[in-house]
Amino acid sequence: MSSQHCEQSRREFLIQGAQAAVSVTAAGALVSCTTPQTAPIVSGRIVGANDRINVAVIGIRSRGMQLAKGFAEIPNVHVKTLVDVDENLFAESVQAMEQLQGISPATEWDLRRVLDDPDIDAIAIATPDHWHALASIWACQVGKHVYVEKPCCHNLWEGRKMVEAARRYNCLVAVGYQNRSIENVRAAMKFLHEGGLGEVYMAKGLCFKPRDSIGHCQNEPVPQGVHYDLWLGPAPQRPFNRNHFHYEWHWNWNYGCGDIGNQGPHQFDIARWGLNQREHPVRISSSGGYFKWDSDQETPNTQTATLEYSDGKLLQFEVRGLYTNTEDNIRIGNLFFGTEGWMHLNGTNWKTFYGRDNEPGPSLESAEESADPANLAGSGGGGHIANFIYALRSCDKNNLTSEIEEGYISTALPHLANIAYRTGTNLTFDGKKEQFTGHMAGEANKLLSRNYRKPYVVPNNV
Repeated sequence: MSSQHCEQSRREFLIQGAQAAVSVTAAGALVSCTTPQTAPIVSGRIVGANDRINVAVIGIRSRGMQLAKGFAEIPNVHVKTLVDVDENLFAESVQAMEQLQGISPATEWDLRRVLDDPDIDAIAIATPDHWHALASIWACQVGKHVYVEKPCCHNLWEGRKMVEAARRYNCLVAVGYQNRSIENVRAAMKFLHEGGLGEVYMAKGLCFKPRDSIGHCQNEPVPQGVHYDLWLGPAPQRPFNRNHFHYEWHWNWNYGCGDIGNQGPHQFDIARWGLNQREHPVRISSSGGYFKWDSDQETPNTQTATLEYSDGKLLQFEVRGLYTNTEDNIRIGNLFFGTEGWMHLNGTNWKTFYGRDNEPGPSLESAEESADPANLAGSGGGGHIANFIYALRSCDKNNLTSEIEEGYISTALPHLANIAYRTGTNLTFDGKKEQFTGHMAGEANKLLSRNYRKPYVVPNNV
């Protein structure tokens, strides 16, 4: 038999197997529900399948209000309290929630008072990145379950502490990687894991999102209604500046991680998922810069990172924050490369190609959202929130599609890439010890944590 014929037979075999995988129903491809041995306990009370769950949403600009509305649309889930350090946001947000759920939520500017509320069962965290870990840990310590937005932590050390807190206090902690609750994306991952492309040796994440200049802003008095010391939280004390506040905090190292840690975590997560890696990479390199604009931005607007795993497989990530073409018509998405072909994954749609001639293989278009949160189908926004509530009612962390340890491992990737960028060198990482080794290890290890401002300190012993 000729080598060409062997190659063709192999490709036909893979395509046939892939088509069979795609035809599997959503429910069959997902994690099954494990019935707990005891009734679920939430915030010290027993929760039945039909009991109302009270949620507080912390951080209510943009994504926070999306979460609040998502929770309110789930039967027997009530958004009891909206929390934000900027009291100027309350009037419009309360009105929107009252129209949606028929009851006005309470408001609070200090999240600690919400954590003291025995009626709150779970909290959703949509604060700036530098607050994600401490708010999650505090919530676990008082027995409240947590839905935290990506990136789940501001550095690796505090991410590990989040995992420890979830385990110690037996709390469910979900991370907002909503692609993990999208039926089509899950089918794509199943296809890759079952050998649909042969051996997947490289995954690529794309973040081609042009950003305008944030310009320069002078320090100014704290606006009325803003509780700025609490907003700073774990970060260093510094004067109020609008380029460090609403949204623009993303571009300052004290609070955010640039676009590789803003949009990037979603595509990093999918890339790692497709590679089927459940450990940290061992070698990391990253380069880039801040081009065109003169502004207060500290993070790069152009960045390329390569992360290599112990088995030699590669995860590449690229941020293009200026003007660019697409890559295979993708601006925000993923590409996967296997020994037999490659996959294009753009949002919820994917398609595959085989061999030198890019022969079309299996593909899947967007699916309608399922009414059953256990099936986790649909666009991923409401489905992912519903998955959190579904897992909470079952009191089984295995029903979470993006549990904190999974979320932390993915969140670590953009942080590792940023450390390589900031130190300007190729780095070697010991994933078991979660420490850098070799050249520049001392400087790199300093960026694995931060100096916490009292009293907003992530403790060694959570």
